[in-house]
Amino acid sequence: MRYVDEFRQPELVHKLVDELSATITRPWTIMEICGGQTHAFMRFGLDALLPSEIELVHGPGCPVCVTPLELIDKAIAIASQPGVIFCTFGDMLRVPGSHSDLFRVKAAGGDVRIVYSPLECLKIAREHPERQVVFFAIGFETTAPGNAMLVWQAKEQDITNFSMLVSHVRVPPAITAILSSPGNRVQGFLAAGHVCTVMGYWEYEPLAERFRVPIVVTGFEPVDLLRGLLMAVRQLEAGRYEVENAYGRSVQREGNRPAQELIARVFEPCDRAWRGIGVIPDSGWQLRPEFADFNAERRFALDDIQTQESSVCISGLVLQGRKKPYECPAFGTECTPMHPLGATMVSSEGACAAYYRYGKRAKQGVRDEA
Repeated sequence: MRYVDEFRQPELVHKLVDELSATITRPWTIMEICGGQTHAFMRFGLDALLPSEIELVHGPGCPVCVTPLELIDKAIAIASQPGVIFCTFGDMLRVPGSHSDLFRVKAAGGDVRIVYSPLECLKIAREHPERQVVFFAIGFETTAPGNAMLVWQAKEQDITNFSMLVSHVRVPPAITAILSSPGNRVQGFLAAGHVCTVMGYWEYEPLAERFRVPIVVTGFEPVDLLRGLLMAVRQLEAGRYEVENAYGRSVQREGNRPAQELIARVFEPCDRAWRGIGVIPDSGWQLRPEFADFNAERRFALDDIQTQESSVCISGLVLQGRKKPYECPAFGTECTPMHPLGATMVSSEGACAAYYRYGKRAKQGVRDEA
C-alpha cells in the first residue's frame, strides 16, 4: 500500500532505533502532542524498542479529551430538549459529563445522531425544517476548516434551523502553557503532522526560539515517528532548538492557505477552557459576530449548568505529561473504556485508552503489521 507499507518496514524501524541508540548520550524527555501518535507508539510496540534514555510523555492533542466539561454538559442539555436533532462524531457519545453522557440521552429517546462529515448536518436540517439541528463542533486545527465550511454554507443557503456548539482549540497556545508551567519536564516536541498539514509550522518557530526546545513535525507511521524522534534527539544532543519537518510528504511550512483563510473568515481567537487543564489564553476559536445566529449557546437557554468533575480522575495531569495513565489509582479498575471516569479513557486518541488497549503488549516489539 503506497505511503503506508514503506513506512512500516521492520528493517527501517530497527535501523532508526540503532541510530537513536548511537546518538543519545543522556536522558531526554520528549512529548508527542497528538493522541494518534501515542496510540501508534503503543500499537506498534515502538516504546519498548527505544533507548532507555528517552522518556515519552503524552500531550493534550486529543480533541475529545480536552473538550471542557461545561460544554459536554451543555451538549447533553441541548440534546435532551424535545424537537432537537443533535449531531456529533461518534467518540463524543460516551464522554462523561457531570451526571450523564450523550449515549444515555440517546438511550432515553433523545435524537442524537452520529455524522461522519459536518456537512451531513445541513442535509438533515433541510429535511427537518420544523426541528432544530445542532452540531457539536470539536477539534483542533484539523477539523476547523470543515466546520467553518459548514457554517459558511448554512449562511449562504439561509438555513435558519441549524446551529453549532463550538469547542475548537489550537496547538501553539497549548505548547506555550506546557512550557510555561513550573512543573514542566518536556525538552522537545513531536508536532502533529495532520495539524501542520492545515496550519503549516511557521507558528512553532518563535516557540522553539523562545523556550529553546526542538519541535519536529512528525507523521503517524513507525518510520515517521522514529525519524522524528531521531531528529529531535540530534538537536538536543547538539544544543540546537529549531523546527524541523519529518513529514515532508504532507506538510509545508506555510500549510494550506485556503483552509486557513476560511477559518479566519468564520472564527476568531478566544480564551478556551481545556478539560482537566483550565483556561489557556487565546487557545480557542469562536464564531465571529457575523455568524452569531449559528451559535447554539445563544440559541438555547443554558444558564443553569453546574459542572462536577470526578474526584478520582487524573486525566488533566496525564494531558500535561505530568503523570502516566497507570499512575492513576482508578486505571483499569474503577476506570475502563466501558466505564470511563475521564475522557482520556473514552477517546480513540486518549492516552489512558492507549495504555489500556496496548499496555500489555508494549514489550513485545514491533508487531507483525509493522
